[in-house]
Amino acid sequence: MFRSEYEDVPAVEEPIHEAVLGRAASRGDTPALIDGVNGMTLTYAQLDTFHRRIAAELAHLGVRKGDVLALHSPNTVAFPVAFFAATRAGASVTTVHPLATPEEFAKQLRDCAAEWIVTVSPLLDTARAAAELAGGVREIFVCDQAPGHRSLLDMLGSTAPEPEIDIDPVEDVAALPYSSGTTGIPKGVMLTHRSIATNLAQLAPTLRMGPGDRILAVLPFFHIYGLTALMNAPLRQGATVVVLPRFDLDTFLAAIEKHRITGLYVAPPIVLALAKHPAVEGYDLSSLQYIVSSAAPLDAELAAACSRRLGLPPIAQAYGMTELSPGTHVVPLDVENPPPGTVGKLIAGTEMRILSLDDPDKDAGAGERGEIAIRGPQVMKGYLGHPEATAALIDADGWVHTGDVGHVDADGWLYVVDRVKELIKYKGFQVAPAELEALLLTHPGIADAAVIGVYDEDNNEVPQAYVVRQPSATDLTEGEVMEYVAAHVAPYKKVRHVTFIDGVPRAASGKILRRQLREQRQLGERA
Repeated sequence: MFRSEYEDVPAVEEPIHEAVLGRAASRGDTPALIDGVNGMTLTYAQLDTFHRRIAAELAHLGVRKGDVLALHSPNTVAFPVAFFAATRAGASVTTVHPLATPEEFAKQLRDCAAEWIVTVSPLLDTARAAAELAGGVREIFVCDQAPGHRSLLDMLGSTAPEPEIDIDPVEDVAALPYSSGTTGIPKGVMLTHRSIATNLAQLAPTLRMGPGDRILAVLPFFHIYGLTALMNAPLRQGATVVVLPRFDLDTFLAAIEKHRITGLYVAPPIVLALAKHPAVEGYDLSSLQYIVSSAAPLDAELAAACSRRLGLPPIAQAYGMTELSPGTHVVPLDVENPPPGTVGKLIAGTEMRILSLDDPDKDAGAGERGEIAIRGPQVMKGYLGHPEATAALIDADGWVHTGDVGHVDADGWLYVVDRVKELIKYKGFQVAPAELEALLLTHPGIADAAVIGVYDEDNNEVPQAYVVRQPSATDLTEGEVMEYVAAHVAPYKKVRHVTFIDGVPRAASGKILRRQLREQRQLGERA
């Protein structure tokens, strides 16, 4: 068993809005959030006042403790305001991918019984369609303005009393992001106020943020990485968050230059752009002090090339998963020369085992590869409505079986080398093979299908489908299959390659033998 070198931190048993914004009012006119495109700024005092007024109006309109509010928006300065207003009103917030189709959105709404939606006017048609499909949605609010919908802007003038909600940080769910875990369809991850707040305290000793620092939030807040590293952590520690709604390289680089960004928390595709794209040379990035990469594996050589080009210390990696609130490992920013390729050391209050791949009931030998298992106060409460899936992930002793394969060196650095799980990570976004397989089987020309992750020329993991045609559909083409999937899912879930096969390899239980497909593909590449 591996234990953290850091001193334990006490569990933070506060509502998340208090844990993050408890000192906001005292920070006064310090900028909290800046729109990286138009420059609109919210100070800490405004953030404190605004989220309280909106919470009051939400409570006045009927939002109650235990309700679920779906937050459906790209990154904006209003996103944190809406999030904390909802939690202060007693609701749990389920974050929704802004590119979700109405069907995907409706499935999430139904699963978590969400009664309220907060969205933005450009996404309103999708939100309306999803609400109609799901049923049970009482009202759709907008962050900006749209005819026929109450706006959060109008709620700022509310005279309703601020709600006083008795929140139990240990049991009450603050955030309900959706994750496929190690396998299967997306499930609601119940993150309590305590698990999220404590994880922020665990991460604080290793991540350098504070007054005067400027963090660029380009990764989405709806993703647990963005929610923690780009929203909650910097606002808790008094930094300024510069917000971008999406990644566009020139806009991203211009924001670094204009707003004198000091820290970047990114995923590997952005590191690749910073290392290789010629546009980087046209901007002054001298304000940058460090880069942290997470959400997907980062090649050590690519990381080194990026650091050299920008004249920065080695890029620090971090590791975790949604079910862990999400952080467990970080390369501390004050370590001068961390080993290449490591995802870091255990953060405070966290334990780890490396389980034998041959016998998961036993630990792997020293230095051997095995499945990473984690235990700590940041572990989720469970999957909403899925006790069996919860039990499959978290064993009786509280260990989360991550599905990732790794090893630890003599100095305690963790290296993640593979995955025993089936989940595909496309640019940090989760794609569940089971979800795509279920969709493929609805095509009248497809008899059977399997999906695995493969790496493209840019080293991004993308979905590849193996399809068995119906006897009557011998003319079904790769393009037709890809178009069918693309019409029903968000862009990041699209199938990028299709291979037609005679039969999907399965175990006697019916489980798809994805490893065989991967081996067949490797043999084909070598041939």
